[in-house]
Parts: sequence; C-alpha cells; structure tokens
Amino acid sequence: MTDRIGVGNGEPLLFIAGPCVIENREVLFEAAGFLTELSKRHSINLVFKSSFDKANRSSLTSYRGPNIGEGLKILSEVKEKFGLPLLSDIHEKWQIKEAAKVLDILQIPAFLCRQTDLLLAAGETGKAVNIKKGQFMSPEDMFHSVEKVKSTGNENVFVTERGTTFGYNNLVVDMRSFAVMRRFVPVVFDATHSVQAPGGLGNASGGDRELAPPLARAAVAAGADGIFMEVHPDPDRALCDGPNSVKLSEVERIIRSLVALYRVRLEE
Repeated sequence: MTDRIGVGNGEPLLFIAGPCVIENREVLFEAAGFLTELSKRHSINLVFKSSFDKANRSSLTSYRGPNIGEGLKILSEVKEKFGLPLLSDIHEKWQIKEAAKVLDILQIPAFLCRQTDLLLAAGETGKAVNIKKGQFMSPEDMFHSVEKVKSTGNENVFVTERGTTFGYNNLVVDMRSFAVMRRFVPVVFDATHSVQAPGGLGNASGGDRELAPPLARAAVAAGADGIFMEVHPDPDRALCDGPNSVKLSEVERIIRSLVALYRVRLEE
C-alpha cells in the first residue's frame, strides 16, 4: 500500500496499533517503543496509529487530542525515533495537506466514509487511504467509497470493518463483510472499536476489551487482511476509548495467535 507496508494479496498480516488519541509524548513513546520491539521479535507488518484530533466524540467535554500542529509534531518524533509508518484520522479537507507530509496512511473516520470531497482530496495526495466502514453502511456500499478514492488514480486504498449499529449503544460484526469487501479491496478488522458501546457511559463510549481477541481471531479466519487495535499502557486511565482498548502487556499474546492463524489460512 505504501513503499514501506503492504496489505492483502498474500502480504503478511498487517497490524495497525497504538493509543486512540495522542495524550502526551510519554504515553505515545511508551506504546511506540513497545510495539517496535514486538514487531522485531515477531517480524510483523506494523503501522503505528494515534489521532491528533478525534472530532467524533460523545460529548463536548470529551478529550479530542492536542490539535493538528502539535499532534503531527509528536507523530514526526515517533517516526524519527522508531522508524514506524504512521496512520492518523483526517476530518476536514484543510487538514490533508499538512497531514500528508507526516503520515504514511490517511484514515477516513467511519462517520465520514461517504464524504466525497474528503475522499477525493485524500486520494489526490497519492498516500495510502484507509476508509473505515460506517456503522450505518452495508459492506456492498463501501465499493462506492473506494471508487471515489480510486477515481483520482490512487489505487492505494483499503477499508476497515468496525461493526454495524445494532440497536442503541451496541455494535455487531457481520463476518460475511470480509468476503464481500475483499472482492474489491483489502480489508482490515478493527478489533477494538467493534467491541465499543457508543455512548454507553452516557457522556462517553463504553466497551468490553475482553471480546476483542476472540473477534480478531474470527475475523482473521474469515478473511481479514489486517487487524486494527487501539492499545494503551493503562487503558483504565486512557483519555479516549479506554474500555475497549487493549493493555500493552496483553498485545504479544494476541498477535502471536493471530499470526499463527493467518499462516494456517494462507496454507489452505
């Protein structure tokens, strides 16, 4: 998908991981250092993810991140120190030019997956684009979002399944979506947002991180080309998406099982 990573078409299983949002340098560097060593031990295909702005928060008082200027500066420091490819969300067209100078992958948030002007502007950068499937979208309909990016001549695009709205404060993952969307694009599974309970805590989202590993295993078996996980040194104290984030100390065990399962699938 970029000069440094690949996804789908027989490539190694892609892992996108990091804290939900940039809290401070200490948390980000701890997570990046841990993931870097883990990627070396297991030779995994790793992209580091953290958002400089999370605009789609439950309430006005929810922590959004440092802002684009400070956030991209910190992410640049992560890239310089650890050499990891980077992914972060973009919400508006004006953010794209500056973000593309630092990021290797531009991520379109789920709620914005049909925003034509945003998709076209992201595609025009030539950077890889990850479109998160909207909680309201069928897998078939994501074809049109992908085609908007590809219309710019940019074929570096993949989508991420993150569950579908199932009543209030709940999401469900339709495992058929991997087979459907892989007909036209590589597919990543967001193991942590899929166990989120949107608005479940009243003024914030809840979730159940214990369900992330079994769903990730099911997704790899069903055809996912990569796994997206939000990870944190201490999820219970995270400023964003803590209930559904995975603790760093649990990540290696999860990744080891997913890599083994993926190898078995490729041998079939």
